Amino acid sequence: MALEDVFQRNLHHRTHRAGWLRAAVLGANDGLVSTASLMIGVAAARAGEQSFLITAGAAGIAAGAMSMAVGEYISVRSQNDIEESDRLLEIEHLAIDPEGEFEELVHIYMERGLSRELAVQVVHAMHERNPLEAHLRDELGQHPHTKARPVQAAVASAIAFTLGGLIPFVGAFAPTSGAAASSIVGFTIVGLVIAGVVSARTAGAKILTPTLRVIAGGVLGMSITAGIGHLLHLSGI
Repeated sequence: MALEDVFQRNLHHRTHRAGWLRAAVLGANDGLVSTASLMIGVAAARAGEQSFLITAGAAGIAAGAMSMAVGEYISVRSQNDIEESDRLLEIEHLAIDPEGEFEELVHIYMERGLSRELAVQVVHAMHERNPLEAHLRDELGQHPHTKARPVQAAVASAIAFTLGGLIPFVGAFAPTSGAAASSIVGFTIVGLVIAGVVSARTAGAKILTPTLRVIAGGVLGMSITAGIGHLLHLSGI
């Protein structure tokens, strides 16, 4: 098979999207659910105050997007630090005990079904080419196309959160505060359906189960927050 054909086939795999897809899906879903839950809770607690509802929604989107971006960056950056630490440790091991590292890789290939003779041949070829790359890939599971990218993840998370949050935010502009709560719920459910379908299609998974999972989680979050807001309204807080 030609190298170009192999490259084209690899494009159909979704693993290379792992660096940003998780952050984008989480951001969009969190933007929808947290913004809708916040606004519904405010609507239930402060019935009739539509301007406050709009302010709360806008503030929630801005604060949530920044929080998601910073949190995602720190989380992914920590993962980078761990990978870099493992890389330096592997360099040290190869320098101190190359024979032991050789045997370790042979054992890994034997566990995957190769005979010892074939495994030795493979490891010898790997060590001739790039021993560090072979050990990072086959011993530690580090691959260039799945490497965590903190800036990319942070940007994807912030943008997705904002886009997700704007969907329920539109519902706040209904003619009355009572209608606003219903509009927020309606817009949010539509947004959850879109988020579930898009994430499933992007990941190459079946559409129904992931979409239902996203909708169920969103509805549960809104219900709990609305209940808390209603209790606060009744208590006069």
